[in-house]
Amino acid sequence: MVQDTAWDGYEQIPGWIMQGYLTLAAEILEQMQAASIRATHCFLQAGVGSFAAAVTAFLVAALGAEAPRIIIVEPHAADCFYRSALVGDGTAHAVGGSLQTLMAGLACGEPSTLAWNILKDYSTAFMSCPDYLAANGMRMLAAPVAGDQPIVSGESGAAGAGALHWLMCNPAAAAQREALGLDAEAQVLLISTEGDTVPNIYRSVVWQGAYADVDCV
Repeated sequence: MVQDTAWDGYEQIPGWIMQGYLTLAAEILEQMQAASIRATHCFLQAGVGSFAAAVTAFLVAALGAEAPRIIIVEPHAADCFYRSALVGDGTAHAVGGSLQTLMAGLACGEPSTLAWNILKDYSTAFMSCPDYLAANGMRMLAAPVAGDQPIVSGESGAAGAGALHWLMCNPAAAAQREALGLDAEAQVLLISTEGDTVPNIYRSVVWQGAYADVDCV
């Protein structure tokens, strides 16, 4: 079994996989620079954190002081990075109990050691999100405002979009929004990491409105 999560004694192969993720980040940066776009913020979804840490490391290394603020998004049921940050002792902490969440691709509960060492130093904030935020992100990407191209994104891939919408539109998020500098000048990078991977779940969310919440209006 080849895994992208690392622990003491098993770090070489996860490190190679994280290097592979850098291709995605390099292509994004190339396209943004060609379009003269500078992202001020980047929302990255995390399970074990290998994808998020790889993209973070690339952006910081490539852009230095111009790198965007990194916001890590996780499901409530598996928010190991969020909880590790709350403890504040510099070490990674696993989440116990049920990891049941709509965001199945993020239901890991234990940070990769390689990822934690990067994200604890270079992330601006960590968000623990209910499932309805991911569901709302799926619906917004599938049916965007006029002029925007629809995007078919699965539940884990749409977590960042849902989290951003909550921060920008919910009155309860005013303090967080201000602290993160999400103002009229912000340009936010979101990365969808999956498409319609589970068709019946995708249809239940996008077509039938599953996982709706009154906060997502």
